Amino acid sequence: MNDMATESEGHQEQDGMRIIIVGGGIAGLATSIALRSPNRTITVLERSRMLKETGALISLQPNASKIVLSWGLAPFLEPCEPIVDTAFRMVDASGKLVRQLDLDFARFGADRVVYHRQDLHTALLKAATSTDLPGRPVEIRTASRVTACDPDEGTVTIDGGETLDADIIIGADGIHSAVREAVVGEPREAVPTGTSAYRMLLPVEALSGLKIPKDVLDITQTVTTMVVGHDRRVIMGPGRGGKVFGIVALVPDEHMREKTPASDSWVTQGSPSALLRAFEARHERAGLIQQYSREQARPGTDVGSNRIKLDPAQFMEYNCNYSGAKDWVAQKDLGSAVEKLSVSGS
Repeated sequence: MNDMATESEGHQEQDGMRIIIVGGGIAGLATSIALRSPNRTITVLERSRMLKETGALISLQPNASKIVLSWGLAPFLEPCEPIVDTAFRMVDASGKLVRQLDLDFARFGADRVVYHRQDLHTALLKAATSTDLPGRPVEIRTASRVTACDPDEGTVTIDGGETLDADIIIGADGIHSAVREAVVGEPREAVPTGTSAYRMLLPVEALSGLKIPKDVLDITQTVTTMVVGHDRRVIMGPGRGGKVFGIVALVPDEHMREKTPASDSWVTQGSPSALLRAFEARHERAGLIQQYSREQARPGTDVGSNRIKLDPAQFMEYNCNYSGAKDWVAQKDLGSAVEKLSVSGS
């Protein structure tokens, strides 16, 4: 028995930890990069052939920019022609500028950066499989749709019947997640927010003839502009080095005129107690973010009025200054200590 145990421990030390990530989108690839290590074998299973990532522009807030730069991804992101967003502007339905939030590197410690989603996905794919970053390159298996997952056995089954096992299985397979269903024990449908988005990308030369006052919209400025109406919003700004202009139009679901297919998607020992506290912190913070998101889904003005009721400044300050779960826990502990000192001093 002792000999077998010694042999097993030596085998595990040699092979290291095996991780399977189900889903090769932005979330799955980013997770694979974050987990790279010399003693970890990481496999990403992606159902598509990963020929291209659809979508429009996507922004990384300063807190996210700090993370990707800490991973050493700058050389992979530079070819994407990222746009550094310098401000967030809110305009009412009459074209009047109501609020402008300047996005300053010195203020947040990083920039808010806009990418084309396809470019960002390509950069993450190259980084995940690169030999230039620390740790083992990630193995990407395309056309590998996961149809079942056994959390107790640590296995996944892919289309065709092949079963793969790992020490850790991570689900990043979207709203129709097979991993989520296996973990919670039942199918879970996506919960509608009540708002749908039309997304479009236009070449900037197609907008050169627009007769719009530059104080309302200047397509040459590296800013994001949101036009706020009562129950509809338009968010727009440049991308790909200023070559394209992205527009997102938010519309209440009840006013949608589209039918969307249901199939679319939408190494040191750690302390368990510290892990639980970190998850509690993230849960609390996620709750605050979700609350803000719900607030933003409400009507932006009263009926018949152009006066905007939304103010994203507090959330921007809170979110962009976020530096991760460890810092969040440390700040909470510091606040609790100060509160106890105040009570004892009184």
